[in-house]
Amino acid sequence: MEHVGAQTQPARKKYFFFDIDGTLTTENPGGIVPKSTIRTLEALRAKGHFVCIATGRSQAKALEYTKALGFDNVVSDGGNGITIGGKIVEIVPLPLALCKQLIADCEKKGFPWGVSTGNLPYRTCKDGTFWEATHDTFMKTLIAPDFDYTKATAIYKVYVACLEEQESQLPLLSQLPFARYHKEYIFVEPDDKSVGIRRMMDTLHAPYQDVVVFGDGKNDLKMFRPEWTSIAMGNGIEALKRKATFVTKRSDEDGIEYACKHFGWID
Repeated sequence: MEHVGAQTQPARKKYFFFDIDGTLTTENPGGIVPKSTIRTLEALRAKGHFVCIATGRSQAKALEYTKALGFDNVVSDGGNGITIGGKIVEIVPLPLALCKQLIADCEKKGFPWGVSTGNLPYRTCKDGTFWEATHDTFMKTLIAPDFDYTKATAIYKVYVACLEEQESQLPLLSQLPFARYHKEYIFVEPDDKSVGIRRMMDTLHAPYQDVVVFGDGKNDLKMFRPEWTSIAMGNGIEALKRKATFVTKRSDEDGIEYACKHFGWID
């Protein structure tokens, strides 16, 4: 029965946070962004929802995706940086003294290293040994023979060329967050995106219950929280799927669009 004068309640505004590799893109790392994902992002914006990237990348490194996909809101640096409306609100560096101690230990034990001392899309190395050990193409490397890490006033990431079985030779790693995305080296970087998401929501004066996160990998585990909706991609790791509110299809099978339609966030 139709009720005269009844009005349809507007959909509740949601705040979407998307990981990049393997979530927005079809591979981790790399891949392409499916057309269905681009279409979904546009539809979410048209519905008045808030859309944001949540990445371990530096804010500067994330720009290649933010510009291409129209994002002007970013949780970057593994949760330590937030950008709202295209303006950086803050980026918190790693513990400086611990990072310097780690680099000193790397030099003593012969582990090649690199470092990011600012919001930069590249790493700085003193020589070519890091490249020789890793042949890494994820980001550009600046060779600066005169670089003195002891004079750095802030360190945002440290890159250490070591195999998994060699990690125990660097005991300071137990006091710093780090991730391994490649066999040849590790990223010493913040690893709790939920910190940045909460900071973002607090800044926007929005309730945590309206957060929706999408992820696929190990560095997304800490942002899958019980206080909000957590969606794991079908290609995601099993540990993440176990924490998820919902497991959608693979990223290369229109998984983001499928989930958003499933929950009625888009038509």
